[in-house]
Amino acid sequence: MNPARRRTTSAAAMAVVLATTGGLLTALAAPASAAVSCTSPVYKREFFANTTFSGTPKKTDCDSTISQNWGTGAPASGLPTNNFSVRWTVTRDFGSGGPFALTASTQDGIRVYLDGTRKIDLWKNVSSTVSTTVNLTIPSGKHTLRVDYVNWTGTANVKFAYAPRTSATVDKVKPLTPTGTAVSYDTATGKAELTWSKNKEMDLAGYRVYRRSKGSTSWTRLTTTTATSYTDATLPVTGAAYYYEIRAYDKAGNESTGTADQLVTTVDRTPPAVPTGLSTASEPTNLRIRWKAVEGAASYRVYRAASADGTYTRVASTDQVSYADTSAVEDATYYYRVTALDAAGNESARSAAVSGKRRDLTPPSAVTGVTVTPTEYGFEVRWDANPTPDLAKYVVRRGELWGDEEEQVCSLYPGYYVSADTTSYAYTTVPDGEESCFIVDAIDDAGNSSFQWTGEAQIVVATELDLTPSVATPEGSPVGLTATSSEAGVELSWSPVTDATGYQVYRWNPDAKAYEKLAATTGTSYEDTGAAKGTTHYYWVTAQYADGTESAPGADWVALAP
Repeated sequence: MNPARRRTTSAAAMAVVLATTGGLLTALAAPASAAVSCTSPVYKREFFANTTFSGTPKKTDCDSTISQNWGTGAPASGLPTNNFSVRWTVTRDFGSGGPFALTASTQDGIRVYLDGTRKIDLWKNVSSTVSTTVNLTIPSGKHTLRVDYVNWTGTANVKFAYAPRTSATVDKVKPLTPTGTAVSYDTATGKAELTWSKNKEMDLAGYRVYRRSKGSTSWTRLTTTTATSYTDATLPVTGAAYYYEIRAYDKAGNESTGTADQLVTTVDRTPPAVPTGLSTASEPTNLRIRWKAVEGAASYRVYRAASADGTYTRVASTDQVSYADTSAVEDATYYYRVTALDAAGNESARSAAVSGKRRDLTPPSAVTGVTVTPTEYGFEVRWDANPTPDLAKYVVRRGELWGDEEEQVCSLYPGYYVSADTTSYAYTTVPDGEESCFIVDAIDDAGNSSFQWTGEAQIVVATELDLTPSVATPEGSPVGLTATSSEAGVELSWSPVTDATGYQVYRWNPDAKAYEKLAATTGTSYEDTGAAKGTTHYYWVTAQYADGTESAPGADWVALAP
């Protein structure tokens, strides 16, 4: 359902509540000092005057290396010489990850965590330095190391380091593929310049640059470098096309997969092929022209005319295979032709023309003058004729009111379509005294809806008449009755009832305040041709048995428009 809000002028709906403390407005106090931020891979270091890392650190700073020997003194001003703790944390990118060695030595205790999981645990008060090395595999990407150190008594010293294991027999993990690859070609010099981003690997040895001719599957290594750029001065200037890719390699000799191929077409004087496969598509703010990519094309030019054989004016240059013409107006037809340009600036002949029209996205004006009158069949809805020139139809929608008296929302059901030359609609529904809300929406011949575009509509609230029979229908009927309107009146149908010898059909008489018998039948349907139009009819059908008794009635109703 699409909610349409009914405005309220209630003071309560407009109130602004200010929270106070003791009758005075309060504001959060500024922090006593700015938080320490350390740039990875530098550690953030925190000193605590206890061995439980509890409370506020006495000091926080940055530390590039964990290698401290405080002896029997205090590690920082304001800390005791015994029973203190220090915590180092750092989050860094480990690239492709792989085998690493964690080394630690300490007096007294050290614990090392990787992403919250303990990897080293030397946690006791000792009288001499103890050491350990842990070999493990670290997954790719970013991870957090936390080193907790505690000194209970005596001498205090701690060292910790982590490093990749670079032996070829141990490290089998390929480096990550280099990213940010780009290539530019200088038509004046015939040189191609490649650039890429620095790799995150901790055991990176360098990069290898490869080239192959377009159409070939054989790569040639051009250079090995530790830089992040390379200029290829060996390209033939024959108009041929070449691909480049960059691969990273580590100290164990593992080589990454290659980057996405980077294409260079050498300087030439031969224009590319003519673009083909042109098409147009209307979008919300433009008319888009698309075409197939042309081999060797570096860019394209788009030309537009008011007729197929008219004068074409260039409206765009782009390196994409589509163009959004934002200057195209709604409901106007345009003709487009496209050319391809290579890296040398050679321009192809113009393509065959393609036409297109930008779709109308201007919604109709809102429907006004809506009135709703409760009737014996539901509601009679009327409205003023909408002046929109391309109006196609109206939609009459009913809904339920949600909310309280201060602000209510009309939650709408799906609607009923009526023709553009109609300004009324007989809305049939059971008149049982319920309150309903209505809108009438206008839709143009392009499918634009006033309500869906603006979210606003005139909302009219009306309460149904209550024609509910005063005689309640008993429960437990074996008769499943269905009542529907027909050309002749009302069609009643039901499922057969076991052991029934026939059926009795009744209709509610509001004047007599009773269900009156209409017919008896042995079939499972009955058409009430005497049902009056413009009102609602209520029916009972009972199953009759051989002993003359009748079952509890099955019930249904139908509202007949005038």
